Amino acid sequence: MIAAFEGWNDANQAATNVVRHLVSHYDSHEVRHIRCDGYYDYQVARPMLCNVTGRRRLLWPQTTFYEIRLDATHTVFAQIAPEPNYRWRDYCHESMRIAEELDVRHIVTLGSMFADCPHTRPLPLDISSDKCQCEMDREYSGPVGIPTVLDCMACDEGFATTSMWASIPQYLGGDECAQATIEMLQALSRIIGIELDCGDLLERADAWRRKATALMQCNDELTAYVQRLEHDYDMSDKARKIAHLGAPAAEQLVREAEEFLRHGEL
Repeated sequence: MIAAFEGWNDANQAATNVVRHLVSHYDSHEVRHIRCDGYYDYQVARPMLCNVTGRRRLLWPQTTFYEIRLDATHTVFAQIAPEPNYRWRDYCHESMRIAEELDVRHIVTLGSMFADCPHTRPLPLDISSDKCQCEMDREYSGPVGIPTVLDCMACDEGFATTSMWASIPQYLGGDECAQATIEMLQALSRIIGIELDCGDLLERADAWRRKATALMQCNDELTAYVQRLEHDYDMSDKARKIAHLGAPAAEQLVREAEEFLRHGEL
């Protein structure tokens, strides 16, 4: 079951757009709901008024579970909702009860966050599981959102769990980030064991990069900032690769880092 939540955990809607893409692209239908009463502050997650065939209708915030048939042999479930305001323990227990009813054994939580990373490189994707924690999870201490709470509680209840967080350049504002959605879809492909179709997300990701590059080219300070992010990204990537090569290569990296520090700026 793939779970994503609108709000604090969903920078540029990259995480919830994974679920929206799967629901719209594959054969899917709603199978369960969690009633909103008791979980939401309606001054924060307000009901929406819409007109359907000339009649007014109130749409309340709610949790929806979908069954998504990827092909003849692969079916997944997805959970999507605004992040609840209240009673997170009860909410997660209710989510897990529904997962058990659907015979779900593996829960994958998705999130996206703003970070100091350049749009000109692959967007960082941190993936942790009940068997292996990523560096971010090992080092982070601080506030968490409902995906982390659900992940921890599901692990304690015996589910196999995977937590996936995409990083998005903080300097690009609130436009939807199709590239981050693609990164998570590709990681899900490896977990599920089937290549997920990205559809028009590839074109939207190209448009996102072009817009970001145009914005950078119109601002010298932003250009310099992105260049620093690129350098930091490349150094970190090199360090990760060399760490697997043994002591001599690691010593060479230290010498290069010391040389860079002696000469200061790029």
